[in-house]
Amino acid sequence: MSTTLISLLLLLSTTATATATVSSDITALRAIKSAINPATIPSYTCLHSWDFTSDPCSPPHVTHFLCGLSCSGNRVTQLTLDPAGYAGTLPPLISQLTQLITIDLSDNRFHGPIPNSLFFLHNLQTLILGSNSFSGFIPPAISNLKNLQTLDMSHNSFTGSLPNSLTQLTQLTRLDLSFNKLTGPIPKLPKNLIQLALKSNSLSGYLTKQSFTESTQLEVIELSDNSLTGTIPGWFFLTPSTQQINLANNSFTGLVILKPVNSTLVAVNLGFNKLYGYLPATFPAYSMLASLSLSYNKLRGRIPSEYSKISRLFLEGNLLIGLPPKELFSRKISITGSLGDNCLKSCPVWSELCVKSQKPFSICQKAYQGKVKQ
Repeated sequence: MSTTLISLLLLLSTTATATATVSSDITALRAIKSAINPATIPSYTCLHSWDFTSDPCSPPHVTHFLCGLSCSGNRVTQLTLDPAGYAGTLPPLISQLTQLITIDLSDNRFHGPIPNSLFFLHNLQTLILGSNSFSGFIPPAISNLKNLQTLDMSHNSFTGSLPNSLTQLTQLTRLDLSFNKLTGPIPKLPKNLIQLALKSNSLSGYLTKQSFTESTQLEVIELSDNSLTGTIPGWFFLTPSTQQINLANNSFTGLVILKPVNSTLVAVNLGFNKLYGYLPATFPAYSMLASLSLSYNKLRGRIPSEYSKISRLFLEGNLLIGLPPKELFSRKISITGSLGDNCLKSCPVWSELCVKSQKPFSICQKAYQGKVKQ
């Protein structure tokens, strides 16, 4: 055998050894596939291509391990399954994939609790488990994921309260736990959070400054469809970075709007609560506010003319009285929304804002103890 051929064989042998996936990673991948019902692994899916007769991290992936994972050297760094409807559980051995940076199992049919061992994957930056059937509590051990930047466990069946340890996820910028069965108050939130989505749970209690005091970079706050109560405090709207706030479908009764300072607030939805009192005159002072919904509350009084500065305005379903400001119907301004189902007089029928009819006069008379004139 020639010296050149021997050298080539040694090089190929060395390369194969260097790229061979570590045995603990292969064991974990086998466990993941074994924990999924084979009947839910069609031939066209990523998991079907996981044939362990070849090495997961050794390129090229021509017929085996076509997709579903990525490697760096001989370690698996990404587990990103396709949304094929895989049904099964997540095995504890997933913790052996210690170099994982990303886990994305979204839009499948995984069920059962998340194994506690997953929360010891210290390199994890992205954890996406949305749109499955996971259940159980979110354990305090989640705080071990110190490098986590994105956490999406929305559209599952998680129960219990949000752990106070969330505040220890100092790198977290996006948190989505919407559409679960979570209860209790909102705990103190991570300081670098940019997007917060907790809609469609059963969260209760008040909006406390302690929960939001360190989250000064929040841009999107989505808390609709819960059971939050009390007064929406003025400070809640004053974070300079906040652009969107949705608190619709809760049980808030009061509202305080303070004068803004360098506000970037663009959209606010407070519809379908139990807010009472008069329309806050300060809302139009938020110069970038383009969309405001106060629909279906118990607000009364007249509509300030300054509200014509808001291009999408939804005030229907309240007890507003008097003539709506003529500025809302100016041909020079295009305002969409609704003023219907109130106690307004002479809302012009040609305007989209007045398509929905007003309340019967008898209801308005009763609400204002006979002080409303027809």
